[in-house]
Amino acid sequence: MNHLMPQQDLHNRHVLASLPLPGRVGKPSVDDIYPRIFDAILEQRIAPASRFTEESLGDVFGVSRSIIRRVLARLSHQQVVILRPNHRPQVAAPDLEQTRQILHARRLAEQTLVRLACRAPLPADVQRLRDLVERERQCLDRGERGPAIRLSGEFHLQLAAMAGNAPLAQFLGSLVPLTSLALARHEIKSRRHCAWQEHLEIADAVETGNVEQATRLMNEHLDHLEQKLLKAAGSDSSQ
Repeated sequence: MNHLMPQQDLHNRHVLASLPLPGRVGKPSVDDIYPRIFDAILEQRIAPASRFTEESLGDVFGVSRSIIRRVLARLSHQQVVILRPNHRPQVAAPDLEQTRQILHARRLAEQTLVRLACRAPLPADVQRLRDLVERERQCLDRGERGPAIRLSGEFHLQLAAMAGNAPLAQFLGSLVPLTSLALARHEIKSRRHCAWQEHLEIADAVETGNVEQATRLMNEHLDHLEQKLLKAAGSDSSQ
C-alpha cells in the first residue's frame, strides 16, 4: 500500500484528532463508533479527497482494527465509503445525476412506507420519532450540522421500521445515508437543511393514523428536500 505524502498525513492526523472521543466507560462498540465517524464525514472533517486507514481510526478511538473494519464495512454497504483492495478507504462523492436518482427512489419508497406506518402506530414508536426530532432540533440550535443531518435521516429510517415491511425498509436504508452524504456535500449551509418542524408534523399525522395527511406532508417534505438539494448540487457542478 502506498504511503501518503507528508502533507496529506499531517492533514489526516489533524482531521482524526478532531473527532470526538466516546464518553462511555469501557471499550466503545461498532454502534458507538459508527455515528461519530459518519458525523465527521457529514461535517466534512473527513472529506471526499481525504484517505484514512484502519490503524489511524483505531488509534483515535482506542479500539481494535476489527471494530474499525466493521464500521467501514457498514459505511461501504451504505455506499458512503469506498473500499478497494490495496487502497485506503475513501469517502464517496455522489454527483448530480446520482443524487437525482436517489431522491426519486426515496419518494417511491416513502410514499408507501408512511402509509403503512399509519396503520397501527405504537406509542413507543411514535415517541422514538419525537425524540429524534427533538435531538435534531437541539443539534441545529448548537450549530452541529453533521449530527443534525444524520438524525434527520434516522427519523425516516425509524418511520420505515414502523411500517413493518422489512424489504422496503432495507431498501430505504440504502438510500438515506447517500442522501445525507449529498446534503453534506452540496447543500447551501443552512440551519434548515431538512426542517425538523416538517418531521414533527409528519409524526403528528402518523400518531393519529391520518394516512392522507401523512402522505401529503411526506410528499411536501420530499419536494422541499429535492428542490434545495438538486439546486445546490447543480450549482456546485457548474462551478
